[in-house]
Amino acid sequence: MSDNKKVLVAEDSSVIINLTKNVLLFENYHITAVKNGKQVLDKLMTDDFDLILMDINMPTMDGIECTKAIRALKDPKKSSIPVIAITGNYKNYTMEDFKNAGLDDYLQKPLDYDLLLSTVKKHLNK
Repeated sequence: MSDNKKVLVAEDSSVIINLTKNVLLFENYHITAVKNGKQVLDKLMTDDFDLILMDINMPTMDGIECTKAIRALKDPKKSSIPVIAITGNYKNYTMEDFKNAGLDDYLQKPLDYDLLLSTVKKHLNK
């Protein structure tokens, strides 16, 4: 069981947010969703999360820029939250690019929801 771990989903697609929420809620994760990187940083100022699912291509602030900002936070707990990229690989990022930005893992779109769940569990059970 998840012990009600808190997952922040940063994704500008309502369809992906809803599908992701349904999969994770079934496992009793507590889900919060936002639409861009700036909203992620705003949420982190007021709430604690155990993991972030981060779309790479978002308006206002993309996932790479947002992850770098998270890693630069002064609060060591918040700056070390596992961040998993969600991407259609639009800009052809490599795993090395993701690691350099501070991302812990990535999932390719279209999402495989079994893989999503196993990846979330892997990072929450470390």
